[in-house]
Amino acid sequence: MQPRPNHGLRPVFCTIVPPHLLDKLSQADDPVLAAPARRTLEADGARRHQRQVTALAFAPHPPRTADAVPTKPRRTLYDCRHGTDLPGHKVRAEGDEPTQDASVNRAYAGLGATFDLLLSEYGRSSIDGKGLPLIGSVHYDEKYNNAFFDGEQMVFGDGDGEIFLDFTLAIDVIAHELTHGLTQYTANLAYQGQSGALNESVSDVFGSLVKQYSLGHSAEQADWLIGADILAPRVSGDALRSMKAPGTAYDDDVLGKDPQPASMDDYVETRDDNGGVHINSGIPNRAFYLLATALGGNAWERAGQIWFDVLTGGELTQRAGFAAFARLTVAAARSRFGEGDEAEAVLKAWSEVGVATR
Repeated sequence: MQPRPNHGLRPVFCTIVPPHLLDKLSQADDPVLAAPARRTLEADGARRHQRQVTALAFAPHPPRTADAVPTKPRRTLYDCRHGTDLPGHKVRAEGDEPTQDASVNRAYAGLGATFDLLLSEYGRSSIDGKGLPLIGSVHYDEKYNNAFFDGEQMVFGDGDGEIFLDFTLAIDVIAHELTHGLTQYTANLAYQGQSGALNESVSDVFGSLVKQYSLGHSAEQADWLIGADILAPRVSGDALRSMKAPGTAYDDDVLGKDPQPASMDDYVETRDDNGGVHINSGIPNRAFYLLATALGGNAWERAGQIWFDVLTGGELTQRAGFAAFARLTVAAARSRFGEGDEAEAVLKAWSEVGVATR
């Protein structure tokens, strides 16, 4: 597959399962558990390097004509048939009837649900705001323990069946990865340190919002878990991450204990995982949860709108840290809702996780 233009942006390679968790799994005594994790780590490393190299070859996309912005998704699903050539074999196009493959149908629905939330609630047509077609590939590789967005498309593994299940089972995982594309086309947050943790957190936020929106769940009804449906029954845990209580998502003999901090008091300094982007994202995740539940009702309406305004507002820099992002959320709340409950709730949420807003 030839590299496609990326509109002048430099895409990153983002996976739902963090490297530190796969590394832990790869050291398991049981080779049935360790081998797939090791292969996944190797495959991710190779594709991450490939992304860094090919990103330099991307040419700016030519300006689009003034066509009407699409109000319907344009999805295409492919089947990798357990290979690694992308996108694979085309199996379902927009408007086609469901196939006999549940993974294809779930991916199709998840891409559509993400498109629907962005358009219906925020007036944005697809992740680029111009109706960008959404591409997904299922059955990637053998026992591949991850799902990713590579700057061009979504890719889903089937999992090893022991620790991880089919990654299309979780709509929040689909929306999380697709939101990396939204970030790429807006603030394009650098995937390193605090800006990288914000990149991951924004994907968790909108992943959870798409799940809540599709289920019709209010902030109070939501489980605030990311990836609850992809953990196999043998795992001692609820999900990959908990936005409500970072650090409590799992505590397993093989996977270890969830390392996410819930406040700046426990911020993790590390060189691993691009400076802990999947770990320290727990701090802004909890801030969003606190805001959404303080405001009540549907989290996508006020809390989600504030986050969306910051992401798309043009003032969030690529290297922004937590404090800069927090200040912008306060400003966005005041700009959209005035000096009311929303701004006060934003200030309180960030204060509770130890992030300064002044």
